[in-house]
Amino acid sequence: MAKSLAIPTAAAQPFGVRQLCCRFRGLNPFQKYRLDEIVCIVKAGATLPHSKTPQPHRNQPLPSSSRVCQTHRVLIGLFPELNAPGGIQRAGRHLAFVMSEYAASHKMESRFLSLNDTQELHRMRVGDREFVFTGADRGKLKFAANAMRATRRRPKLVLAAHPNLAPLLRYMRLLAPSMKSIVCTHGIEVWEPLPSNRRNALCRATVVLSPSRATADHLINVQGVSHDRIRVLPWALDPDFATKFTGASPSPLPGDFPPGRVILSVGRWLATERYKGMDTLILAMSRLLLRWPDLQLAIVGSGDDRGWLEHVARDSGVQRHVHFLTGISYGELSACYEAAEIFALPSRGEGFGFVYLEAMAHGKPVIGGAHGGAPEVIQDGVTGYVVQHGDTVQLATSIDTLLSNPENARQMGEAGRQRVEHEYRFNTFSKAFKKILRELCES
Repeated sequence: MAKSLAIPTAAAQPFGVRQLCCRFRGLNPFQKYRLDEIVCIVKAGATLPHSKTPQPHRNQPLPSSSRVCQTHRVLIGLFPELNAPGGIQRAGRHLAFVMSEYAASHKMESRFLSLNDTQELHRMRVGDREFVFTGADRGKLKFAANAMRATRRRPKLVLAAHPNLAPLLRYMRLLAPSMKSIVCTHGIEVWEPLPSNRRNALCRATVVLSPSRATADHLINVQGVSHDRIRVLPWALDPDFATKFTGASPSPLPGDFPPGRVILSVGRWLATERYKGMDTLILAMSRLLLRWPDLQLAIVGSGDDRGWLEHVARDSGVQRHVHFLTGISYGELSACYEAAEIFALPSRGEGFGFVYLEAMAHGKPVIGGAHGGAPEVIQDGVTGYVVQHGDTVQLATSIDTLLSNPENARQMGEAGRQRVEHEYRFNTFSKAFKKILRELCES
């Protein structure tokens, strides 16, 4: 546990500590700060003055200055990772794109920092949109120091794109007491009680974003976040989805994509993410093959759990009907969506589910878990089906229903396509998020 550093008074004060506090206006020289807070400020670039500075009397307030509570036209975004695959990374890129657009249109500056990306200046472009960010190469102290250094500009707003980064907001407020803050949540990471420092940071944020009503309910009931601080903001397709996935020159299928009637699933194969239910999908194949002997299952992704999934397929006797596809391009993934007949990911831990949107945008009926945010994306019986996690019989029955009635499956796929077009395009997300930014920045 970090030690508490009491700022002593008068002659008992060690040299330099009060000067450090005075140097960063907004810090109270008589308040108790934890030692790691002072260290973080020092790493942000503080230097102690060499000349002797007159010491204020204990009851004398710090010199007033308009800079004490002044905020500048700066937006800061803190992200766990941006230049990598994954739903959280994709959501982070969407947030950064919109923040950069908002800042540019309002003659503001934006600064984006990433914890896990390589320690260099990155430029990320999608279509006609671009933003720049700096990585910290998984260095937590480096990331914190960069954040504190950026805070010396006294930003108007700081966004933490994951609850794990939210505690840093407390330290940033030491330098910018008037800044507004947004913390983004994604799903399963807030469905169980968080450590007290993260939970407190969530509860103190000006706004907490949730991609679904289900996750918003967990924020209220599990984390204790006030209802009036929460905004439900569903994620959306990429801004360049139409060109990236449905370009004029479609990519060919990967060479190992199976022929015939294919069920497609997309997601990471990690031992820590077995809640995605890919094993249940494999087990369901043993039932389905009794009636549909030519049925194939194509699973796109990567991760350390492939061996275990292959073991499940062998034990079920369906290994020749289960195909693992890795290292494919966006164009090849688009071709997989187009060639498949059904998309299925019977997960119990999706806070939202980008892959459901992608499959729906390709006009495919979708099967997901009846948990988390998936039922808010998939309309049961309209755009697909939702099933209980681990229920092999219910999953197999839902797939069999779609295989038995291709026309009904086609209608569900078309209903899903229309829903995505009306509710989950990037412009819809962008307008909603800009409205939140405007409320906070202009208040």
